[in-house]
Amino acid sequence: MTKTTKPNTVAQPEERLLTEEEIRAMSDEDYMNPAQLAFFKNRLQELEKELLKNAGETTEHLRETVLVPDPADRATIEEEHALELRTRDRERKLLKKVQQSLASIESGEYGWCEETGEPIGIPRLIARPTATLSLEAQQRRELKQKLYGD
Repeated sequence: MTKTTKPNTVAQPEERLLTEEEIRAMSDEDYMNPAQLAFFKNRLQELEKELLKNAGETTEHLRETVLVPDPADRATIEEEHALELRTRDRERKLLKKVQQSLASIESGEYGWCEETGEPIGIPRLIARPTATLSLEAQQRRELKQKLYGD
């Protein structure tokens, strides 16, 4: 199967979403059909909502400043804030990837390796819906980074 054989439509919202098991059981000829695209679009939208909710909660936590006279307690609170900010920074980067993946669904590019044009694969997309490289291409990239520090 090549990239040129994929359909460009997404299933209609009134259709029932498939389960992971149903998607895994589909044949290779069904790769990135409208039902699969609808499944991944829904999964990415749910992830996006969760990330945005977490960002809002962090803002609220940081606004709740508690003045404590004990320097050790103050240091603990500051460390918790720093940890939460690092976590949100990682989530901010993930949110960008989620939004790029949603855009690639709309453009008909989702599920296809950016390097090779081959299918990324359903199991990999279920595990990591924001994947843009096939497993083999990702392994090559990681090996090159390890060897050349690129």
